[in-house]
Amino acid sequence: METVSPQVSVSLIKSSLSSLLGLDPLVRSEAWKFLTGYYSWRSCHDERLTVESMRRKSYEALCNMYDRIQPLLETGHRDFVHVRSFINSDLQRLYIRDAQGNAMVDKKQLEKILLLSYVCNTKAEYQQGFHEMLLLFQFLVEKEHEIYWLFQFFLQKTEHSCVVNIGVGKNLIMLKAVIAFMDPIFAKHLEGKGRVVQSLFPWFCLFFQRVFKSFDDVWRLWEVFLTGMPCRNFQVIVAYTMLQGVRDQILQENMGGDDILIVCGNIIDLDADELISKACSTYTLLMEHKDKVPEDLKQFFSQGDQ
Repeated sequence: METVSPQVSVSLIKSSLSSLLGLDPLVRSEAWKFLTGYYSWRSCHDERLTVESMRRKSYEALCNMYDRIQPLLETGHRDFVHVRSFINSDLQRLYIRDAQGNAMVDKKQLEKILLLSYVCNTKAEYQQGFHEMLLLFQFLVEKEHEIYWLFQFFLQKTEHSCVVNIGVGKNLIMLKAVIAFMDPIFAKHLEGKGRVVQSLFPWFCLFFQRVFKSFDDVWRLWEVFLTGMPCRNFQVIVAYTMLQGVRDQILQENMGGDDILIVCGNIIDLDADELISKACSTYTLLMEHKDKVPEDLKQFFSQGDQ
């Protein structure tokens, strides 16, 4: 029998998100279904029961289809074999255990969902980091079909931010433009050190997952991204804000490209609320000078329709 929590107040979720206060962890798993589009914001409880049943049956149908074509994929498609090997290699490096030393990760389930996603989602090919993203959904919800569909809807919502063959390159171009406008001195230094900005692509591919203290911090930032507030492409403002945190050190020590990337790679254990607050201040500062902002850059950060 399908179950849908009736206790979650949609108006409460909207209220907390609109003020960027973040979600109460007790309602997070259900709230994410609204944020990603798994449920409609306008749906009633009975409608969500119907949707839940439909999602489960659709996932079962996809699994049955995959089971039928898997032998053909293994013998006739080199790309599939290569991607499966890539996924297995990534999953081998996942090592998360509880205080008693028990494994907390169902790697077989992750592999199944990642391969199914690769076969069914032709726009977002598998890329390093997807296994870590999917892990968070495995911790967020319990049922396998929920994990699969939340991951799919999340990729659809964020493909212009974190999917390599769709949006990551554009994000790096935007980041370079923001640095040039907001901090010309820093931009000049970076320009003379090679392809430093372009080499920051892991921030976007992993959607900042490795820079935080906890999974709660990652969810916290992702929830802001999914709202489209305070602007479109807020992930670029976040990346610029992180760079500003090491900017003085880079300039004072006159760092070269490799050293800059090492310093950026060592940005870890951040607090999401603090980073979001600083990034919002950066956006406010940018908008205070919007009459001077180049038109193409202004369009990147127009207040959103996401």
